[in-house]
Amino acid sequence: MIVVAGEALIDLVPQDGEPESTPQAGADGGAGLPALAPRLGGGPYNTAVALGRLGSPVAFCSRVSRDAFGEALLDGLRSAGVDVTPVQRGPEPTTLAVASIGADGSAGYSFYVEGTADRLFAAPDLLPDGVRAMSFGTCSLVLEPGASAYEELMRRAAADGVCTALDPNVRAGLIPDADAYRARFKSWLPSVTLLKLSQEDADWLGGTPHEWLAAGPAAVVVTRGGDGLSLYTRDGTELRVPGEKVDVVDTIGAGDTVNAALLHGLRARDALSDGALAGLGAEGWTDVLRFAARAAALTCSRAGAEPPYAAELA
Repeated sequence: MIVVAGEALIDLVPQDGEPESTPQAGADGGAGLPALAPRLGGGPYNTAVALGRLGSPVAFCSRVSRDAFGEALLDGLRSAGVDVTPVQRGPEPTTLAVASIGADGSAGYSFYVEGTADRLFAAPDLLPDGVRAMSFGTCSLVLEPGASAYEELMRRAAADGVCTALDPNVRAGLIPDADAYRARFKSWLPSVTLLKLSQEDADWLGGTPHEWLAAGPAAVVVTRGGDGLSLYTRDGTELRVPGEKVDVVDTIGAGDTVNAALLHGLRARDALSDGALAGLGAEGWTDVLRFAARAAALTCSRAGAEPPYAAELA
């Protein structure tokens, strides 16, 4: 069992992936904003759905609203085969993220998070039976008081010998004190087995893969968009695989798909542990990275966070 812990929210995405720079006409005949379509999302949510579609046994640990958006989010998890037993519920509204899509398909976000359900997450006393790995990241590790609860859960899982994966997926607009967050990120590293982050995250956070490895993780994966993925391990292995060529609609959920594909590939090789990661070898890692690159490319080829099913990658 892989448990994904973090937020579930609604992405409001320009319809048909239309770039925000090409607005539609307003009711008065002038230029207006593009129409927005609601999409199920949130980095951890997307990761859980992607794992379920790939066929890994997965559970989602979060706090979700009882509103219509919250019900739709749970339905999406169940449809992907995700166990929602650990999900907490609350009467507060669902977090909203308004996406803007650039001409190259890249996504930017504005968040509406005040008083929303996921911020009141409380760390559970027990984890699901048979948990082998836990995945953390994104807004859930920023927004208090939930952030401290997720942090507690990460540290407890690591202390219990569970493989922990971290994808910081930095949303700078949500971080009031950048230096404090950077220090907090460094404090997580001793409790992290696998660190996955984008090149943009790496540039914003500062530091190098070798510095992060020295602080705790057994492996670091850096995603570089269309240029592929790079791997660094504590035993000195360094690899790079190219990205898959695809007509990009948007990049929403691509990094979350990489996260899921990495965990799925490692689980298939019984490598969800610190020691097993070190022993995977260049050939095994290359296969896992290529699989992740293919999965991310398929996600980029369609609007919104729509990770692929196992059959699409066969």
